[in-house]
Amino acid sequence: MARQLTAWQQGMKAYFYVTIWMTISMGVILFNKVRTPRATHRPDHRHSPLRTSRRRPQYILAYSGFKYPIALTLWHMVFCTSVATIMVRVVGTTKRLKMPKKEYVNRVVPIGALYAASLWLSNSAYLHLSVSFIQMTKALMPGLVYVCGVAFGMEKLTRVTSFNMFIIAVGVAIAAYGEINFVYVGVVEQLSALVFEALRLMLVQVLITRQGYAMNPIQSLYYVSPACAACLALPFAAVELPEILADVHLEIDYGMLLLNALTAFALNLAVFLLIGKTSALTMNIAGVIKDWMLIFASQHMFGNEVTFLNYLGYVVAFLAVGMYNYNKLKAAKRKEAAAKAEAAAKGGSISAAENGSK
Repeated sequence: MARQLTAWQQGMKAYFYVTIWMTISMGVILFNKVRTPRATHRPDHRHSPLRTSRRRPQYILAYSGFKYPIALTLWHMVFCTSVATIMVRVVGTTKRLKMPKKEYVNRVVPIGALYAASLWLSNSAYLHLSVSFIQMTKALMPGLVYVCGVAFGMEKLTRVTSFNMFIIAVGVAIAAYGEINFVYVGVVEQLSALVFEALRLMLVQVLITRQGYAMNPIQSLYYVSPACAACLALPFAAVELPEILADVHLEIDYGMLLLNALTAFALNLAVFLLIGKTSALTMNIAGVIKDWMLIFASQHMFGNEVTFLNYLGYVVAFLAVGMYNYNKLKAAKRKEAAAKAEAAAKGGSISAAENGSK
């Protein structure tokens, strides 16, 4: 009975961490979402039956006209750096790692650079694409991570998994073909963000497994956030800072900026907490459920139109992702069973040797 209670408690804890991550993640996405002008039907227009209305776009941060994704991402990283530094150096929540400067530059800075590019481009994509379509493209993540894993020698190339990834790509392609508000710039930004994120995840895995730098959530923010902020500072100064200084109509709600940064900080903690307390596989499965919820939410909150082809393509990708996760789970169970059998065999041989010596 005690074992059943422990298993039940572990299951409830897993659901608790998943719920926290899904809630914060959806909150940040909807917080940063851009409400773009909706297309209106003009039957009397000869050349273009679909014409975009001239209503001013409503952007993130309480629809205040803040349309600067690099600035927003840089602010998030500066805030995360400040809070993590206080927690590590002042409060002493956790200890610093013994990492030489050369190791930091060679191992952590590339992760920060990829993270900066991923956040920048993913936030920029919300200026052009709907929440629903962006969530559909995220079905490509397992395939991209798998390709990066094969390239880095962390995954084995197999026909079954490769075919699975091909089906995911076909499903996303169908969804893209059926997208009404298809903007090439936004699609390129989103796909590039996914590639950078897949590379970042693989470098993190290499850092932990091959270099032995296992970090808790606070340590991860403490080391990665400054590198990410530094990588964002240059494009911010070159691209967005002149625009911000020249934007006489810009009104910044500092309270909203602070709240937005708090949600981003909470999301970073929730991601590391979820992976640490459950597994990356659990996060993948929860991510698929979260994407479905966001697709339906965006229809009602932002009026995003989702076509039949959108749904068809995402269902194909969704089923392929589900099969991939199922195969990964089976492989993990086989590996665990083999490890237990090996440990039991070693224990038996040691016992036999001890009995023989007696």
